[in-house]
Amino acid sequence: MNEPLAERIRPKTLDDYISQQHLVGKNGYLTQHIKNGIIPSLILWGPPGIGKTTLANIIATESQRPFYSLSAINSGVKDIRDVIDKAKQSGGLFTTKNPILFIDEIHRFSKSQQDSLLGAVEKGWVTLIGATTENPSFEVIPALLSRCQVYILNSFEKEDLLALLDRAITKDKIISKKKITLKETDALIRLSGGDARKLLNILELLVASEKGKITITNDFVMERVQKNMARYDKTGEQHYDIISAFIKSIRGSDPNGAVYWLARMIEGGEDVKFIARRLLILASEDIGNANPTALILANNTFQAVTTIGYPESRIILSQCAIYLANSPKSNASYEAIGMAQKLVKDTGDLSVPLHLRNAPTKLMKDLDYGKDYKYAHSYDQNFVEQEFLPDEISKTKLYNPGNNPRENSFRDFLKKRWEKYKY
Repeated sequence: MNEPLAERIRPKTLDDYISQQHLVGKNGYLTQHIKNGIIPSLILWGPPGIGKTTLANIIATESQRPFYSLSAINSGVKDIRDVIDKAKQSGGLFTTKNPILFIDEIHRFSKSQQDSLLGAVEKGWVTLIGATTENPSFEVIPALLSRCQVYILNSFEKEDLLALLDRAITKDKIISKKKITLKETDALIRLSGGDARKLLNILELLVASEKGKITITNDFVMERVQKNMARYDKTGEQHYDIISAFIKSIRGSDPNGAVYWLARMIEGGEDVKFIARRLLILASEDIGNANPTALILANNTFQAVTTIGYPESRIILSQCAIYLANSPKSNASYEAIGMAQKLVKDTGDLSVPLHLRNAPTKLMKDLDYGKDYKYAHSYDQNFVEQEFLPDEISKTKLYNPGNNPRENSFRDFLKKRWEKYKY
C-alpha cells in the first residue's frame, strides 16, 4: 500500500520547507539555533496541517540528533518513561547532541503526563519539541512551559498552498506521471481551510481514480469531494469546521443544531476544555449584556468540566449550549472594542485630558493634573456630564446597545445622560 501523498512529499530539509520564514528563513530563529548546534526545548503552536511535525523531523535531521516521537492521543506515562529511558542511553546532560522527543498534540496530555516530562527536560536527557493547536498558556503546565520557548506557526497563505500543489504535481513519484492541469484552484484552497495535509489528501482523492488528462476546476473538485467531507476527524481535519457549525448554531439560536454538533465533537473525542472555552468566548461575543448571566454560566461550565471530564461533562456542556442558544443575542460589546481598537490604531497615543489624569505629587497638581474633574457621586443621581475622551475624538460613540430588553434599558439610561452621543 502506498504512503499518502502528504507523507511522500514531506520536506526533508529547511530549504524545502514552505512558509514560516520567521522561523526557518535565512535569519529565522530556528535556523540560527540549528547553525549554532544548540536546540532549546520548544513548543510549536499553530493550526493543523501547517507542518509542525515536519519541522520537528527536520530539526532533528539537520542537527543530527536521535528522534523519538509520541502522540498525546495514544501515549501514557509509561510510554513517556520508556522513551526517556531510551533517550538517556543515547544522550545526556553534557552533550549538545541529546535526543529530541517530539510530542504531537501535547495539549491533550494530562497534568501527570506533562509532569513526567519535567525531569528529563530539566536534566537535559531530551530536548522536548511539543506541537499544539491550542494556546500553550492554557494547555501546558507552567513548570513545563517555563522550560520551553514557544514559537508560533502562521497559517499558510494562498501562495504557499499553490506552491505545495505545484510540488505535488511536478515532483511526487506517482502524481507527476499523470497529466494534470490546474485550471481553477479556489475550491481546493477553500476546502483545505489552510491545512496543507488536507489539501494534499483532497488532491490525491481527485486524481487517484482518474485516467488520461485531468483538468481540475472548481466544479470538478466540489462534485467529487464534497460528499466525502461529513466525517469528524478528531486529529484536526474537520476540527474547525465542526466547532464553527456548533458556534453558528448557538449564535443563530438553534439548540437542536447546537446539541447535534456538540454530539459530533463528543463522539469524535474532542477535548472537553476546547469546547467549554469556545462557549465561554461566545457567551461574551454573541450574547454579552443582552444576558450577562450567560457569561457566568459559561465560566462555571468551564470550571466544572475541567474538574469532571468525560463522560459526565457531556451533560454540563449540553445544558450550557442549550442555555446560550436560547439566550437573547448581542454583539455590541464585541463591536465596541473592535471599533475602539481601530480608533486607537488610526489616531495613535492621544493625550489623556488633564482633568482625568492622576495627581499623586505636588508638581503634578501644579501642572493642573486632575483639575476640574467632577466626582460623579457628588451630583444628583451620581452623574454629571463631562468629557472622558481626548479632545481629538470627542463625541465618538463606540458602544451602540443591542436591540434586546436589557440593552434597550441601557439605551434609555444613556439617552437621559449623554445627548452628545445621540443614543
